[in-house]
Amino acid sequence: MTEVEVVQLLVSPAHRMSGRPSDGMSPGPSDERVARVEVRSELGLVGDRYYARPAHRNAAVTIMAAENLPADADLRHTRRNILLRGVDIDAYVGATISLDCGTGPVVFAVKRPARPCAWMDVTIGPGAQRALRGRGGVRCSPLSDGVLTLGPATFRVVAGADAPP
Repeated sequence: MTEVEVVQLLVSPAHRMSGRPSDGMSPGPSDERVARVEVRSELGLVGDRYYARPAHRNAAVTIMAAENLPADADLRHTRRNILLRGVDIDAYVGATISLDCGTGPVVFAVKRPARPCAWMDVTIGPGAQRALRGRGGVRCSPLSDGVLTLGPATFRVVAGADAPP
């Protein structure tokens, strides 16, 4: 078990980074960050654009390490859902992990890397896409229902022998 911090949570009801990055983001709320999110097994985050979408059920939630972002960037720039401090989440592809914010563990299957796209050069700054290669977070499938909140949490590897402790 590792003590971590849930730094930010983002639930975005609309896909705002579509088309060409040079055209800018689609309109939407100025801040989609939330203090609490409900997670549903095999469906994703309640209220998010990928919730219960068949094409995204295998990777409906994205998690990123805060240590990989510049100090002035946040989840609005990356469109990831969960920003954690204290764990190299990119090292856990193929593992099953749990996060417990004090309301019980929420289990995720870490499916694959969340590769940075050209939008990162627009939202974070020139060169961000290249700088985040291999450090852009992970795409996950939730395996249990639960609630995540901002603040301290416990991170645990449930399965995946080749994942770091």
